[in-house]
Amino acid sequence: MARESPDLDEARRRKAQAFLVELSTRARLLVYIASAAGAGKTRRLLEDGRRLRAAGKNVALGWIDAKGRPELDHLAEGLPRVPPRMVKIENESFPEFDFEAAVALHPDAIILDELAHDNLPGSVNAKRWQDALALRDRGISVLGAFNIAHLETAAPVAQAALGYPVREIIPVSFLRAADEVIALDVSPALLKSRLRSGKVVRPQDVERALGGPFSDRTLYVLRELLLRTIDDLTIPAVSAGSVSTAAALVLPGAPVEPFLRRTAAIAYALDLALEVYYPLSISPDEIEPIARDLDAEALAGGFDQERVDIEQLRASLIAVPLGKFATSIANRRLDRDIFIAGIGQTFLTSVPENEERTERGVGYGELAVFLGPAAGSGKTMAMLDRAHQLLGEGVDVVAGFIETHGRKETAALVEGLEVLPRKKVVAGGVAYEELDRDAVISRKPKVVLIDELAHTNAPGFQAHKRYEDVLAILRTGIDVITTLNIQHLEALTDAVLRLTGTDVRETLPDEILTLADEVVLIDVAPETLRERLRQGKIYPPERIDTALSNFFSVNNLRALRELAVREAIAARKRSHIRAPFERLLLTVAPRADDAAFIERCAKIAHRLATDFAVVCVTDPRERVDETVLQDLRNETERYGGSWIREIGTNKPLKVIEVARTRPETTVVVGGALRNPRWLEKGPFARRLIAAGARELLILARRRDEPAERPGPG
Repeated sequence: MARESPDLDEARRRKAQAFLVELSTRARLLVYIASAAGAGKTRRLLEDGRRLRAAGKNVALGWIDAKGRPELDHLAEGLPRVPPRMVKIENESFPEFDFEAAVALHPDAIILDELAHDNLPGSVNAKRWQDALALRDRGISVLGAFNIAHLETAAPVAQAALGYPVREIIPVSFLRAADEVIALDVSPALLKSRLRSGKVVRPQDVERALGGPFSDRTLYVLRELLLRTIDDLTIPAVSAGSVSTAAALVLPGAPVEPFLRRTAAIAYALDLALEVYYPLSISPDEIEPIARDLDAEALAGGFDQERVDIEQLRASLIAVPLGKFATSIANRRLDRDIFIAGIGQTFLTSVPENEERTERGVGYGELAVFLGPAAGSGKTMAMLDRAHQLLGEGVDVVAGFIETHGRKETAALVEGLEVLPRKKVVAGGVAYEELDRDAVISRKPKVVLIDELAHTNAPGFQAHKRYEDVLAILRTGIDVITTLNIQHLEALTDAVLRLTGTDVRETLPDEILTLADEVVLIDVAPETLRERLRQGKIYPPERIDTALSNFFSVNNLRALRELAVREAIAARKRSHIRAPFERLLLTVAPRADDAAFIERCAKIAHRLATDFAVVCVTDPRERVDETVLQDLRNETERYGGSWIREIGTNKPLKVIEVARTRPETTVVVGGALRNPRWLEKGPFARRLIAAGARELLILARRRDEPAERPGPG
């Protein structure tokens, strides 16, 4: 038998070590956070406990309140309980979690609900969250939960929304110390449904709750706090130039508000969180109110243009006002995008509402989207769970298209639902089964479940994409509940490529989330997704190893989770940011590689609802491949842009002349992969500034895109 190479042996050894580290038996702390009571925290904790027990782990109930609900009592059956200690206060005795008894029992994992609870006198620790940390220190894993209102950073806003003080507080440091923090996102409609069904408060308290903590406004605020907390905690381990953050560098003397508002628009288009760096010479009163209005974080003293190292800034977009400092940046090779904002540029568009939404009349159905970070996150299960909740309320619900992927637990949830037949199609000798939208419309239920919104239909089908079928069904007045993975949003493909290295081709317009009446985040830990993958619950066995090493790597899943959380936040706002220009003008060279910039520029313009054009200036002394030019033109028109061909010996000046034919135009150019050499003219971006560009967006070249070739142009 031939001996395998040492390199292959070493690769397998490293892979085995990584696998063992990931499956190590060290104690872990998993925390679920919900927006309000009734979100399903107790149920999730008990389901996790049963799964761990089925895997051979010793799981105990430290503190759980089933609230007298039979389904929770059933889930708790078979799980041993840590006997509570009784605390006598005056003439009454109260049960309390017994920390010492839990340590003596020493299970593999313990379930500990209501982490914000203040322990009664005589307890080892003053707070239950301190019990959780201490148990982990003693080698016991903890599964815990609490509501977002109890988090120290959320409590002030939550108190104002709830109308009463929140006294039991958990510090943010506790969440940062946890191994995993998961959001339990539930729509206000479902929370209210559970409230009315008696699963949250007593029947006599329902109406009072609907007018207070369960009002639409309060639930909206609490959801926003929940998702922003998860967004702050989700930081993928990627290079400094790949993080989902934009850094705005405020300079003394430059107008602050227009600069930050223009930068915020670009950050929004690129799906980035905004951080504002400003020197101590600028008053916080000048920065912080604007930063708060833009949902940005202001960092005082974090920037000095004389000493700042741009390479070390953790941001994939850096924004600076036009000037000497901006020119020096434009002259360098950088691995991130650069926005050079015009001094005195104050224009902001009034972006119209989504046309599909403004046309909606009384008979238009409602759309709910269950949004997940990746396959296997539990979107279909959540959708089916919602369907059974609606069925229990007497709502007419049918399954239009459910993809179980052979999972028994998913198929079990389909039972009890009316399942409409699929439409069978044969194309190119291949048999397909697709959603039969005519059957859905003919049946006319109140609600239809349609899985995998981004799916591409069979060749020759009545609609190219499934979301087109969904829109047709909505127009007939039928409500739709559907599922979607974050990487399929068209405007995010560049962000997904930047963060994960994966080029996603099956996409749908991101306006679908603006159109949606509900966007529910299905949050899941990366480690949980990887475990489901290993168990064969996501892909067939032959695809598992490849997926674990590539798309389903821990860092990729964390990055996708970050995108999903951020899009869920943006969707809830239901408002478009105002664009800082009327047109983007991309300048390209007559080479095929620049076609990649056309798609990226088009996505930015599309997300900000502005026009875009592509200009190619050629020197009459150059030999130009007309086939390449035609390809660039076709690519421009494919994305809805205008193609402009110009001839001139001074290319930067000609581009500026074209830009000035329409007011409020921002020029876009590809960056360089290397710094200029002596006597070279330098990067085209710097030459555009010298020619009079008022505002410039420099798009970083991806690793597979050739560098700009300096020359006589």
